[in-house]
Amino acid sequence: MRKFFLLSVCPLAIALLFAQCNKAERQLKKDKKIIEQYIKDHGLTAQSTEDGLYYVIENAGTGTQPSSSSTVKVAYKGYYTDGRAFDASHVSGVDFSLATVIKGWQIGIPKFKEGGKGILLIPSGLGYGPKGRGDIPGNEVLIFDITLIDVL
Repeated sequence: MRKFFLLSVCPLAIALLFAQCNKAERQLKKDKKIIEQYIKDHGLTAQSTEDGLYYVIENAGTGTQPSSSSTVKVAYKGYYTDGRAFDASHVSGVDFSLATVIKGWQIGIPKFKEGGKGILLIPSGLGYGPKGRGDIPGNEVLIFDITLIDVL
């Protein structure tokens, strides 16, 4: 009985896992197209990571470079590809641990040193995913203007 249960449940679990992976890959392709069109439309020169994050370094900065788990002070503005803002910090910035924020920030903010400034173009899988958060809908590409003020 136990062998039958394992033999019937395991294939189902594997099939569901593949379906989710395939769905995430399709969404990433869709997000990349949106981001690449945004880059083209706005005349940006962006670099990308293998995770699908795109970033523009306007000023690399000269101070300390954070790791993905550093505590930092960042001034930012978050908006959608249509330009509607959904969040912004005060110009003096906000302190937080990168370990507690979306994956796109954990990957992107360490591309800068203190004093650095640029743009993070974040596919939904590195943002709030298919469920979204608060007023941010699921599967939404997010764009952030960021200034890395300090690594604390």
